[in-house]
Amino acid sequence: MNKEETVPFPPQYLEILKATKTLEFKMGSDVLTGNLLRTLAASKSKGRFLEIGTGTGLSAAWILNGMDPQSTLLSVDNNPDLVSVAKKYLGSDPRLTLQVADGGEFIKSLAGQTYDFIFADSWPGKYNAFEETLGLVSPGGFYIVDDMLPQPNWPDGHQQLVDELLLKLDGLKDFHVCKMNWSTGLAVCTRNG
Repeated sequence: MNKEETVPFPPQYLEILKATKTLEFKMGSDVLTGNLLRTLAASKSKGRFLEIGTGTGLSAAWILNGMDPQSTLLSVDNNPDLVSVAKKYLGSDPRLTLQVADGGEFIKSLAGQTYDFIFADSWPGKYNAFEETLGLVSPGGFYIVDDMLPQPNWPDGHQQLVDELLLKLDGLKDFHVCKMNWSTGLAVCTRNG
């Protein structure tokens, strides 16, 4: 079964995908990850969502598609060229705020706030500012990471970073952790209520 025939795409997704390919950006989330993000987003009524690593907006399109009208999504990336694609296709959605900033510094600027759903899709939030990011997850909230299985675009030595992150996730005392050998390798963590 072809996954693209069975999953209804969010609005603007195919346009964003085309623009992503034109830019030769190869680090966007895949369809399976997007579908899971949408499904989890639908569980957070009036939720506060945070995406670290906007890219071109592929995963943001899925998250927005699952969110209710009262929810908000704050998405950050350090690459203005990539964010411009997200702004073009998703920027009219009043639930979305796009920021161009250093992810690690941005995470630190959010200290004291909480989010019901955090998708860490970049080094900041995953490999840098990890503890600070976990501190932003509200009780019952999700912390989600992808690319935990080997990917063709990984730089040399990246597997060690992934292994270290997975060990940190295993050691979390105040989260339930579900690691999935599926899609690009996902971990969904829920903070105990």
